[in-house]
Amino acid sequence: MTTTLTSAPLAPLLAQLFQQADAATSPDIAAMPRDERERLMKSKTEYLDLYGRLKDLWLPVSRETGRLLYMLARGIGARNIVEYGTSFGISTLHLAAALRDNGGGRLIGSEFEPAKVARAREHMVAGGVADLVEIRAGDALETLARDLPETIDFVLLDGAKALYADILQRLEGRLRAGALIVADNADLCPEYLARVRAPDSGYLSVPFADDVELSMRLGPAGA
Repeated sequence: MTTTLTSAPLAPLLAQLFQQADAATSPDIAAMPRDERERLMKSKTEYLDLYGRLKDLWLPVSRETGRLLYMLARGIGARNIVEYGTSFGISTLHLAAALRDNGGGRLIGSEFEPAKVARAREHMVAGGVADLVEIRAGDALETLARDLPETIDFVLLDGAKALYADILQRLEGRLRAGALIVADNADLCPEYLARVRAPDSGYLSVPFADDVELSMRLGPAGA
C-alpha cells in the first residue's frame, strides 16, 4: 500500500532534499569552537544571532526521525500540527504527508530566517502539500502566540533549543488530551525536560532514540 510519504512527488523530493542537506556546509559555524556553539544554543538572548549564522545549514531531522514523525502523526489521526523550527521544510513535508493521509488538516510552522522560509514554501509546492501548510516568518515567540487552532494534536519542537519551554507554554492551553510533542535535541534545554518529566506536569514523557524526547499531554498540570 502506498502513502503520500512513500510515493511521488514527495518521496523523490525528500530523497533529493536530504542529499542537499548532507552536502551543505557553513565555514562560519565550522570555525566556531564547540563549547561556544553549545553555549549559544543554550542561550535565551543570543539565539537569533546563532541561527542567523546557521542560515546555510539545513538542520534537518534525521531520515529515521522524519519517518517517526509521519508514523506518530498518522497514528493519532492528527489534523492540527504546530512546528517550531521549519528550516528548509524536510520535517514539515513528513508531517504534511501525515495530514494528507489522515484526510486533511492544517500545519502551522515558524522559521526565523527569511531565505529558509522562501525555500521551504517552494518545497511544499513541489511536494504537493502547500494547501495544508502555513509557514510563518519571524520569531516563534511572536508567530506562535496568535491565530492558532482551538485544539492542537501534534507539536514538533526543533528550533532554538533554549526556547522549548517558552514555546510549550504558549501552546499548552490548546493541546488536547493525548496530543504528542516531539522535541529534537531536548537535552539542550534542561528547563523543558524538567517541565515535561515532572510527576504532576500533566505529561507522560520519555527519551526516544539518541536525541528525541517524546511527550504526551495527559491533561491540565496537576490533574
